[in-house]
Amino acid sequence: MVYLMRAKFQHGLKSAWYRDIIRPRILKTAPVTSLADSSCEIHVLTSKDDWLNLIWVLKSLFQFEECRFNLCIHEDGTVPPEGIEHLRRLFPTARFVDRRMADARLEKLLKDYPLAYQFRFSNPFSLKVFDFAEFLENDRMFLIDSDILFFKRPEVILGRIKNASYKSNSLNRDWDYGYSVPMELIERSCDFGVASHINSGLGLIHRESLNFDWIEQFLQIPGILEYRHRIEQTLIALCSCKYGYEMLPAEYDVSLRKTRFDFPVKHYTSPIRQSMYREGMAALQKKLLSSACVSKDES
Repeated sequence: MVYLMRAKFQHGLKSAWYRDIIRPRILKTAPVTSLADSSCEIHVLTSKDDWLNLIWVLKSLFQFEECRFNLCIHEDGTVPPEGIEHLRRLFPTARFVDRRMADARLEKLLKDYPLAYQFRFSNPFSLKVFDFAEFLENDRMFLIDSDILFFKRPEVILGRIKNASYKSNSLNRDWDYGYSVPMELIERSCDFGVASHINSGLGLIHRESLNFDWIEQFLQIPGILEYRHRIEQTLIALCSCKYGYEMLPAEYDVSLRKTRFDFPVKHYTSPIRQSMYREGMAALQKKLLSSACVSKDES
């Protein structure tokens, strides 16, 4: 019992309060029904551990009317039935891609790509590469991880998304080197320049940049499949650099420092995940959980 209590409060009472008491209150808010902007399509991946966080992510984005893009939610096969039910209820116009259906489709699609097949069916993060590309119904994808909160209108990325003449991929900068193989191996294997700190958590991706022929070639880089984490980030970075890439400005960077609310967004990567609750959700609760946001059925 003492051990369980210590684990529950190891990040402090404030984190526990916002994680366990405040965070679930987002389930009482009203559905978002006006996701009708077809100029881009948002793709997100969720699991049993982060589907509730994802609702905060999406609600924080959709507080800005200019961000009401079409939405596609991918689940990795672990989301419990109540999680699926809440996501469908709160985002009724979203497309949902369940894991079993996606597996059947990707199994056929990747039969001629042995390394891609191996990666897709052994690592759940691979869905961000193959499933996002295959189920994208637009030339442009707004990729968002389930640990990102929006505090101000994201002017720069919205401008790039809505600018039809903007042809580059554009993602945020990581706080540290985050690829699955050393940079010298990547540079030795690629005949194009590769930026070293691309993060695959937030950005604009063009459909044609997620080229499965390229990905199969990249998966031949020695050691790329050996480190289970960050493989998908490495592949998205490589595809982006080969296709054409521009980093998002500094206010979109992944940072381990305290949340700056004068910046439009904060990526609460795993080392600072508890800050998502005690800083991010604490700051957003008045906007997202106000009486005006609560569903009439729940109020």
